[in-house]
Amino acid sequence: MDKLGRAAEEVRITRKTLLELPDPQQPAPPAPKLPDHPAYQQIMAVFAAADAPLRARQVCEAMDTEIAPNNINNTRLKLKRLTERGILVETGLGLFTQPRP
Repeated sequence: MDKLGRAAEEVRITRKTLLELPDPQQPAPPAPKLPDHPAYQQIMAVFAAADAPLRARQVCEAMDTEIAPNNINNTRLKLKRLTERGILVETGLGLFTQPRP
């Protein structure tokens, strides 16, 4: 019976020790990769200087791109692509900004 009591105590101590261990740290996800196309570099430069969320039209204006529906739609698609990669966030319908740390 003494052996059984010691074994039970060892199991309790082991369980207590295991429960006190911190959760394993998850590795940080890799930083999102910005596409190589120069337009994405320009877009990110616009957001680096911006102090508020921007719409695609405002991004076009900041990049001195002709304000035409085709250009605005192409810019919006690029903004959506950057959002999908986690580089930008869409704070409202059509409003984009850099994520806060």
